[in-house]
Amino acid sequence: MFFLVARRIVLALVTLLFISIIIFLGVEALPGDAATAYLGQSATPESLEALREEFGLNAPAHQRYLNWLGGILKGDLGNSMARRGKPVSEIIGNQFRNTVVLAAAAAIVGIPLAIVLGVFTGITRDKWPDILVSFVAILGMTLPGFVTATVLIYIFSLRLEWFPAIAMVPTDAPISEILPNIVLPIITLTFIMVAHILRLVRTNMIDVMVSNYVQMARLKGVPVMKIIFQHALPNAMLPSINVIALTMAWLLGGVAIIETVFNYPGIGKLLINAIGDRDLALVQGIAIILAGIYIGLNFIADLLSLVLNPRLRTTRGH
Repeated sequence: MFFLVARRIVLALVTLLFISIIIFLGVEALPGDAATAYLGQSATPESLEALREEFGLNAPAHQRYLNWLGGILKGDLGNSMARRGKPVSEIIGNQFRNTVVLAAAAAIVGIPLAIVLGVFTGITRDKWPDILVSFVAILGMTLPGFVTATVLIYIFSLRLEWFPAIAMVPTDAPISEILPNIVLPIITLTFIMVAHILRLVRTNMIDVMVSNYVQMARLKGVPVMKIIFQHALPNAMLPSINVIALTMAWLLGGVAIIETVFNYPGIGKLLINAIGDRDLALVQGIAIILAGIYIGLNFIADLLSLVLNPRLRTTRGH
C-alpha cells in the first residue's frame, strides 16, 4: 500500500511538472506583446524596454520558466503586469474563494441528487421514469453550458422574474450575500454535473443488480431495500469515485463560461480577463493552481478507490 501511494505521489508531481511546461509554452504562444498591451500603442520604445526589464520579459524563455518554477516552489506566483505589479496570489484570493463557493454549492446539491437519481433509474431500467430521467440527463450532457444558462435566464429571470439574471455582487462580498445572487449559476452547474454522474451511477447500478451475489441475496429472501443500499450501492459507487472527483475539478476550473454569462466574479472569469489583457503571470498562476487542484482531486480519488476496494489494491500491487 505504501509503495502504491508513493508511486502515485511521484506520478502526480511529474505530471504537474509536465503541465507547468505546457502552461508556460501556451502562455508564450499568446499573440501580441504583453508590454504593448499594458502601455498601449502610443508607448515609447524606452518605456516598453523598461517595463520588459522590470518584469523579466527580456530574459530567455528557459530562464523565465525556471524563475517562474522556482517562485512556485517558494509560494510566489509572481506579479501582475496589467494590475500594476500586484502579487498574483493576492489577486486570485477572493475570486478563487468565490469559485469555490459556487462549486461547493453546486456539489452539495448535485452529488446526492445524481446518486439518488442514478440508483432510481438503475432499478427502474427501461421503465418510463428511467426513460424520462435519462432523456433529461442526455440533454444536460450534450447542451453547451452557455445554452443551458441562457435558457434558465430566459425562463426564471425574464419570464418568471424569480432570480436575478446576473450576479450583482462585489468580488469581496461575504458568502451570505453571494449565495442569494447565484441561484441560477448553481442550477446550471448542478444540471450539467448531475447529468454526467447520474449516467455512470445508473450503468454501474444495472451491472451490480444483475450480478451473482445480488441474485443470491434475492433468492435468500433479503429485503430489496437492504440489497440496494447495503450491497448494490456501495459496489456501484466505487467506479464512480473518480468521475465525481474529476467533476469537482471541472467545477473549479471549467466554469469560466458560466461565470462570464452570469457576470460572476470567480477565477474562471478572471482567467478570461487575464488572457484578454495578456497578463502572463496571472494566466500562468491561475492555470497552475487549477492544474494542481485537478491532479490533487484525482489523486484523492485514486486513494479512496484503493482503500475501499481491496481487490483493486491487490491487482495494482502486481
